[in-house]
Amino acid sequence: MVDFKQKECYNIEDLIEIIRLLRAPGGCPWDAEQTHESIKKNLIEETYEVIEAINKDDKAALCEELGDLMMQIALHSQMEAEAGVFDMNDVADGVCKKLVERHPHVFGEVAISGVDDVLTNWDAIKRKTKGQKTTTESMISVPRELPALMRATKLQKKAADVGFDWPDVCGALDKLSEEIDELRAAIAANDKPNISEELGDVLFSAVNVSRFIKVDAEEALTDASDKFLERFTQVEALANERKIDMKSSSLEQLDALWDEVKANSRK
Repeated sequence: MVDFKQKECYNIEDLIEIIRLLRAPGGCPWDAEQTHESIKKNLIEETYEVIEAINKDDKAALCEELGDLMMQIALHSQMEAEAGVFDMNDVADGVCKKLVERHPHVFGEVAISGVDDVLTNWDAIKRKTKGQKTTTESMISVPRELPALMRATKLQKKAADVGFDWPDVCGALDKLSEEIDELRAAIAANDKPNISEELGDVLFSAVNVSRFIKVDAEEALTDASDKFLERFTQVEALANERKIDMKSSSLEQLDALWDEVKANSRK
């Protein structure tokens, strides 16, 4: 057996073997009892930590977080290897075959004129290999588990690809206004089931606007949340500095603090 404590440099084969040993009899009790279901949230968490490292342009953190994500992939693969279904090599084999198949302009003789052709070919090959004959089938294949704004964007793009779309952003903006009016009506009627539905329509329409103006809805909302957090932090600091109790203050007082912070942020 390899003495892993003595190795100076590890590779992907070492990772696979370490995961196997951790789950084997005499290994780690925690690792051994894990299932796909029990650690699926860990996979999501590690993915977002990779995104955080990318956003911060932190190369050391990116290297570490990619390793943590790779560990999750190795764990899930090992579980299936133990069941005799597939292993890490099968995972690599599948993705390599997919990459070769979906890049005929690199591994075949298909000519392209730019990025748009690459994406068009990718989608066409994907639909063919997955047996998707209709746009509906392609839309159903978009995972429901995706972040809601991201899923909405993907669904709208697939519909737009076959012409089901507004001619320009004006139509999308008008639809957003219409949905806001319907939400107001539902709230005025205290129609709670309809309020939820109309709010969803407002959000879906807002995503449609973001698609037309080529702004990522998920990132835009993240930035808006960051801005709100930053300004609220300053509002709370001002309130503390001026001995203002936020809980007992009127909305007008708090709004005045907010406007002050907002004005200062623009200078």
